[in-house]
Amino acid sequence: MQIKPMARALAVAFSIVVIAGCSSTGGTRGGESTGSQTGSTTGSGAESRGAGSGGQYGSTTGSGTRTSQQADSRIPDVRTIYFDFNRDTIKSEYESVVMAHARYLRANPEATVVLQGHTDERGTREYNLALGERRANAVQRFLNIQGVSNSQMSVVSYGEERPEARGQSEDAYARNRRVVFSY
Repeated sequence: MQIKPMARALAVAFSIVVIAGCSSTGGTRGGESTGSQTGSTTGSGAESRGAGSGGQYGSTTGSGTRTSQQADSRIPDVRTIYFDFNRDTIKSEYESVVMAHARYLRANPEATVVLQGHTDERGTREYNLALGERRANAVQRFLNIQGVSNSQMSVVSYGEERPEARGQSEDAYARNRRVVFSY
């Protein structure tokens, strides 16, 4: 039977292609390299056109004041941070939000959080799942650097499957590119 070896070879080749496609860390389909720390992707292509990796990390220290300690005992009110088109870097405007979650998690070692990564609807389902995961992983790395235990965090990507806003406007797209802290 010649079909089994051929089917096996095709399955292996397909797996390699899928893994190689998901492991891209930069550039666009046209081969141009894009920065992953700042800026935004130009052009009108789908969100799957480029891939940033990593995240922006700021370092701050806790104040140790009584007011700070009281605030650390409550889950921060803001539980969603937003990302630029086709990026997985944490915007500087949201670093204080992530820091507040880090302080809460450090002060409450029994607390756990699920970091839910989301994307807008542009791009393939597979790419958007990977991008949502990269966004949630960027937040997890930031929290980890700030002293949060890995055992307190888990990551899940919903890609485009759970939009916050419906529609095909830039406003709707921007509201769907996010990571949600779910306690």
